[in-house]
Amino acid sequence: MISMTGFAYREKSGQDFSVSVEIKGVNSRYLELNVNLPPWLGMYESKIREIISSSCNRGKADVSIRVREHNVPVNININKNAAKAYYSALVDIAKELGIKEKPSLSSLMEMEGILEIEKTRDNDRYWKEIEPLFDETMKIFCQEREREGKHTEADILYHLGIIETSLKTVASFAPAIEQTLKDNIKNRFNEMLGNQVDENKVLAETASLLLKYTISEEISRLDSHLSEFRKEAERNTRPGKKLDFLSQEINREINTIGSKSAIIDVTNEVVKMKETLENIREQLRNIE
Repeated sequence: MISMTGFAYREKSGQDFSVSVEIKGVNSRYLELNVNLPPWLGMYESKIREIISSSCNRGKADVSIRVREHNVPVNININKNAAKAYYSALVDIAKELGIKEKPSLSSLMEMEGILEIEKTRDNDRYWKEIEPLFDETMKIFCQEREREGKHTEADILYHLGIIETSLKTVASFAPAIEQTLKDNIKNRFNEMLGNQVDENKVLAETASLLLKYTISEEISRLDSHLSEFRKEAERNTRPGKKLDFLSQEINREINTIGSKSAIIDVTNEVVKMKETLENIREQLRNIE
C-alpha cells in the first residue's frame, strides 16, 4: 500500500542563489496539486505537475519551491518623463500651498515608476540547478509515502484478522441458531396441537423461519469479502478504492448478521466486528 500522507524537504546553497523544495501530502478523494513557485519560474509548473502526477494517483500534494538570490545582475532604467511629471506636480503643489522649498531628489525617489528595476536571470540555468533538488525531494516524498503505507497496511491486516476470528466464532453458532429455531417451532406446535402435529406443517414453518433468520448465507458472503479484501490488500499497491467498496459490503453483511441473531455471544462478536471495521475504514482514508 502507498499512503497519501508524506513530507519531504531539501535545500541547497550556491554562489548566486539558494533554493529549498518542500512537498507535503495529505489524504484526498482525488488528486489535487498546489504548486507555489517564484513567478519567473512559472514556465516549469506544468513539468512539476507532470512529475508528481506520474507518482501520485490520489491525495493532495502541496509543492513549494523558494529561491533566494545573492548575486543577480540588475538593470535600472530611469523613467525621465515620469520624473519630470512628478517634479512639475510637486512644484505646483508647493506654489499652491505657499511653500518656497523645492522638491528634493529623495521625494522624487519615493514616487512609483521613476526607477524601473529589472533582474537579469538565466531561467534555464536556474532550473538546471533546481531540477535535481526537486527530483531528490520527490524521491524522498515517495519513500515516505511507501513507508507510511506499509505501517498502515500492517495495521489494516491486523484488524482484518480480528474480524476473521470473530467470523469463525459466529460461524460456530450457526448450527445452534438453526437447531434452536427448529426446537422452538416444534415445541410451539406441540403446545397447540399435542399429538396431532402435522410434520409437514412443522417442516414448512421451520423452512420459512430458517430462510428468514439463518445467517449461513451472510457468513459465506462475509467470508468471501474478507478473503478478497486480504488478497487485494496484499497484491495491489494502490487498493484504496477497491478496499473501500469491499468494506461497505463487509459492513452490510455484519449488520445483517446482527439483525438476525438473538444469541448474545453472536451479538457481542458483531459489535466487535463493527468497531474493528470502523478502524479499518478510517485507515483506508489515508491510502491510495
